Amino acid sequence: MSIQPLYDNVLVQRAEPEVRTQGGLYLPNAAQQKQVWGEVKAVGKGKVLKSGDVRAPAVKVGDRVLLAKWGGNEVSWEGEDYLILKESELLAVIG
Repeated sequence: MSIQPLYDNVLVQRAEPEVRTQGGLYLPNAAQQKQVWGEVKAVGKGKVLKSGDVRAPAVKVGDRVLLAKWGGNEVSWEGEDYLILKESELLAVIG
């Protein structure tokens, strides 16, 4: 991975959208929704506190996390789509 987030930023790859319903019907591209979970691909060093100390991130590479539906900055790198967001924008770790 050649993208290294700074400070308390996290690089997440959003999960692929569902292409079939639970009943087995295929969804057209227009009906597919963005997934609200993804996998952490890279993590910054942590948040710099007022005291100057650095608080280590609560997530690590490989964690599956819940995301807000609309948040973060979308980036494309080497043919893959990612989100860069603040660690505080993550809602939960799926585990």
